[in-house]
Amino acid sequence: MELGQLRALRELGDRGSIAAVAAAMRVSPSSVSQQISALQRRSPAPLTYRDGRRTALTDAGRALAEAAIDVEVALERAEQAVARFQNDRSGTVSVAAFHSAGLAIFAPLITALNGPNRPDVRLGDFDVAQEDFPSLTTDHDLVLAHRLVGSPRWPPSVRVEPLVFEPLDIVVRGDHRLAAKSSIEPTDLAGEKWVAVHEGFPLEQAITVIAGIGGDEAHVVHRINEFLVAAAVVSASDCIALMPRYTSDLRSHPDLVLRPLSHPGLGRHIDCLARPETLERATVKTVLAEVRTITTGLTERPGVG
Repeated sequence: MELGQLRALRELGDRGSIAAVAAAMRVSPSSVSQQISALQRRSPAPLTYRDGRRTALTDAGRALAEAAIDVEVALERAEQAVARFQNDRSGTVSVAAFHSAGLAIFAPLITALNGPNRPDVRLGDFDVAQEDFPSLTTDHDLVLAHRLVGSPRWPPSVRVEPLVFEPLDIVVRGDHRLAAKSSIEPTDLAGEKWVAVHEGFPLEQAITVIAGIGGDEAHVVHRINEFLVAAAVVSASDCIALMPRYTSDLRSHPDLVLRPLSHPGLGRHIDCLARPETLERATVKTVLAEVRTITTGLTERPGVG
């Protein structure tokens, strides 16, 4: 078995189509097919099957693709041993994040890495559903993702580096009746009008849970994913919204206040996802360490908690 063949099989499992693998590896689709066919000739069990118009992995194919991860890790470790020997800590690290994490982390990260012999970061923000975060690791070194309490864990194909648990709070105008409360019970929310994220995104499910605990259905008036836009709508109306405690930046709306829910377990895990071999790189470890420092600092800001 050759590394190129194993890599093609693994990429097929991650990307879902021969065409996507070819684009990522910068080769022709026929070349990818030939690599997988050559690998199939070495295997006594079928590695792929046709699923409609796409090629998918069998159980044996998935097992071999997972074994290919160990090969990639070993190769990356060997390459990084040379890099560490040469004391080369420069290089480019790509970081993807959901919007509010990007708003809170990207600028401090650039500042922290400003200097000689420091990694050069390439940043990108993504507004995706929870189940789509792991696939971003195919094109980015580090992926800052969020997962609601009680939701399915991240798949074993990615390495998970926990960063922080972020409670979810209710945001209201300072003159709203709920602003006078030190904490809010779900029953307090009966009859309120909500600004919620779009269906299929994690916080939409959280609002449904809160309303259910209170014995009511959430009356959603507006659906807005960007928290700064949602804050502007709350500021101009009598609506309420659910927002994360640490990554929501409400400084441009001093008329708004965050109030905690009486159920402290409601919140989201902010994690860093990566392919296992990626975390063997010294530059990636440096960037991840800075991300950890920044996220820890978010919980220590005055007025937070």
